[in-house]
Amino acid sequence: MVTRTVRKIVKIDEDKCNGCGDCIISCAEGALQIIDGKAKLISEKYCDGLGNCLDCPQGAISIEEREAEEFDEDAVEQHIKPEEVEDTLPCGCSSATVTQFERQAETAAPTAEASGRKHIPSRLGHWPVQLTLVPPTAPFLKGADLVLAADCVPFAYAGFHRDFLGDNAALLVACPKLDDFQAHQQKLNEILKQSGIRSLTVLHMEVPCCSGLVHMAKQAILASGNVVPFKDITIGIQGDIKEG
Repeated sequence: MVTRTVRKIVKIDEDKCNGCGDCIISCAEGALQIIDGKAKLISEKYCDGLGNCLDCPQGAISIEEREAEEFDEDAVEQHIKPEEVEDTLPCGCSSATVTQFERQAETAAPTAEASGRKHIPSRLGHWPVQLTLVPPTAPFLKGADLVLAADCVPFAYAGFHRDFLGDNAALLVACPKLDDFQAHQQKLNEILKQSGIRSLTVLHMEVPCCSGLVHMAKQAILASGNVVPFKDITIGIQGDIKEG
């Protein structure tokens, strides 16, 4: 039976929230997630009401006193416990689909195809690239220079392969606004703990919600204890480099 009592709990003003993700990092209990571009309290029992998330840039979070489900520390522990990597990926594919392959030579010139288009050699050295689908034990992560890119970056920045996928690069892509932020955070924590990556570069768009990817990466470095060289690069919506 669910016990409810009058206590302090967070309140989110969705009109003010811009989905930046700052509160997600601040909440150690994982009570908040970005859903449909807004921060939401996913369960009352995960919120301890202490207000670590109150430092919101938009002033969208406050503490109210109302009837709510009691805080459940055991439920929080199970909630934030990293999931074990299974042999089946979230898409239903076998983990055998995790593939590392030799990059095409960088000196290879574009070649003509029957369609009349020019084929430009890819710098990608593995598959898959979606953070959700990559297990922390993926062989291509071992000792790699990890590039964590927001989904929109390769579309906005024309020279993405050329400028950011070096010989030792491993690529992961994610969206801090539309994806499951907490699941991504746990996955990235485990990758940094287990893979022994050599460096971490985060590429994100200039829009505010995209900065959540930077917070995610910094939190993963702290949580894993694997302090690696870190670089943050901001890409403009017109494809230029704003910072980094």
